[in-house]
Amino acid sequence: MFIGIDGNEANLENRVGSNIYAYEILWQLYHLTKENKDLKFKIYLKEYFQTDFPKVDQAWNYEIFGPSILWTQWRLPLKLYQEKLGKSLPSLFFTPGHYAPRFSPIPTVVSIMDLAFLKFPNEFLSKDLNQLVAWTKYSVKNAKHIFAISEATKKDIIENYQITEDKITVTYLGFDYKKLEHDEQDESFQKFAINFDLQSKYLLYIGTLQPRKNLIRLIEAFAQMKKSEDYRKLKLIIVGKKGWLYENIFAKVKELGLSKEIIFTGFVSEYEKIQLLKHAYCLVLPSLYEGFGIPVLEAMTLGVLVLASHVSSLPEIGGEAIAYIEKPQSTENIYQSLIKMLQLTEDKRKDLIFKGKKQAQKISWEKCGKQTLET
Repeated sequence: MFIGIDGNEANLENRVGSNIYAYEILWQLYHLTKENKDLKFKIYLKEYFQTDFPKVDQAWNYEIFGPSILWTQWRLPLKLYQEKLGKSLPSLFFTPGHYAPRFSPIPTVVSIMDLAFLKFPNEFLSKDLNQLVAWTKYSVKNAKHIFAISEATKKDIIENYQITEDKITVTYLGFDYKKLEHDEQDESFQKFAINFDLQSKYLLYIGTLQPRKNLIRLIEAFAQMKKSEDYRKLKLIIVGKKGWLYENIFAKVKELGLSKEIIFTGFVSEYEKIQLLKHAYCLVLPSLYEGFGIPVLEAMTLGVLVLASHVSSLPEIGGEAIAYIEKPQSTENIYQSLIKMLQLTEDKRKDLIFKGKKQAQKISWEKCGKQTLET
């Protein structure tokens, strides 16, 4: 079997969300070529590949070409038709994202992360929204098969695009255990801890800074907590790059006078993220919608408590191993959920941590890769 893959979603130095998925699935498919000698892949890119990509061999090659402008709409389809004439065309084209090539001469398979742009259109810039709406619809309607990263995303695809259930396969994401190879007292964390005086408990959020992540309500709930003497030393660390419409998040922190209590790290390396997770009291994910929620899986794997919204895919991923915010649209409910989390007994904490590690073992990148290839 000869498969072409659009590798651009993974071809970034600093990866988040869909970039991580695309990168990990490339590596899993590469590993599978060692088990199946009939497998062959060609990765299509508009720029030279990152140094941490799989190396070229007989079963794994790269096709790099430009120009980057209109690459998916025009340059990639043209390349595929040229290869058809030269009889070097793959039999199938896989896009680990929402942007399948237009007018492809071979069947396409796509992966859909979530449909947040349909549920929260006002939280997207017009240019991004129009592109996501048009491209996702085209990709889904014209794909031979679709991968969804959760049952929640699968349900949304069926409801919004009238796609039959048998055309969609759910492939859960995973956790890269190589991230755990660094020592717990990693120097990067120690430096970070000193800079921000992390001598006491802290709550941790990981994700892009954008409206549907519900950070303003989390900040308001945290401000309520700080009024109590019990939580005067508690801090909130917010990890992630700035997304669209992020300005109000910083404005809220300033308005509430919490600039020293709420720490924005920006984007951090994978190793720094792991260290921050390991030392956190709990991960808090108050999102209004998630296609999967990778930080939940990471926290459970590391034995860290999780408090997440009871929405979309999060109950599916966390199961009974995490605590939930039942009404994330309510600042008061987030506040009460945080208080309850911080007042857990030692036995309850241990129980949730045990369940979390067990839940995380059900999901892996290896399973994701094998299921992707088998489908």
